[in-house]
Amino acid sequence: MKRMLKGFFLCLMVLLAGCQNAAPQPGTDPGAQDIPAYFGSPYVEVNEGIPAFSDVDLSTTAYKEFEGLDKFGRPVQAFAVLGPELLPDDDRQDISMIYPPGWDQKSYDFIEGGKLYNRCHLLAWSLTGENANPQNLITGTRYMNTEGMLPFEMEVLDYIRQTGNHVLYRVTPEYTGDNLLADGVQMEAWSVEDDGRGIKFNVYCYNVQPGVVIDYADGASHAADQTEEEEQYYSEVLDFILNTRSMKFHTMDCPRAADISAQNRDYFRGTRQELLDMGYTPAQECN
Repeated sequence: MKRMLKGFFLCLMVLLAGCQNAAPQPGTDPGAQDIPAYFGSPYVEVNEGIPAFSDVDLSTTAYKEFEGLDKFGRPVQAFAVLGPELLPDDDRQDISMIYPPGWDQKSYDFIEGGKLYNRCHLLAWSLTGENANPQNLITGTRYMNTEGMLPFEMEVLDYIRQTGNHVLYRVTPEYTGDNLLADGVQMEAWSVEDDGRGIKFNVYCYNVQPGVVIDYADGASHAADQTEEEEQYYSEVLDFILNTRSMKFHTMDCPRAADISAQNRDYFRGTRQELLDMGYTPAQECN
């Protein structure tokens, strides 16, 4: 009822301002649908980047709410209207006493910081001041936390600091069956006062860690063997420079790529396997 009243009063404000369709309503289900398997990028757009908020969600009154834990103790969803009112004034508190489902911590020397898992906030501390809230913390890889979620969290934080405006924000972990570890999280955001012109995204961040094989049933993990590393190597999405005459491809930092003439030079974003399937072979310096 509280959400409905907020939506009703805001709709009156919008009508008085002569503005219609303040937020998109592209679908009936906010969950990530038809997400492709991890392909080397930390995230993928959902619904062409358009979030699935409805007019009922619209508000310029900052608040946050959580859908609680399911029968496996897994956080279900977090929703907020973010704004300057929710930005933390106090120091960040210790959250190490929280062990979210699937927390089977391991260390790997090829991961920055060493540890595989982070206690990932659905609603970031920097946006809401949320600390040791079990409804807001999931077991997430460092890769998902820093490469997937953090850039979008910082985009929203910078926007709020610069404008003082409000942002609809929803984060939904996606689980397979009764697995304790989420496959990933869907992040949606829409800036209210400027009708999504400042902030608009709908992305799915993969809960993976390159070089590590994870059992999502319980969070167990091991370093990928050579075959598994090769599969990841060939499936990683990167930018390449192509020589369309010699049918060789170069990585972006290859010094020999500068020697390719303009008429034979092309650019490609995708995987090595895709280039191999197209008939290209790696340049000697890039193999």
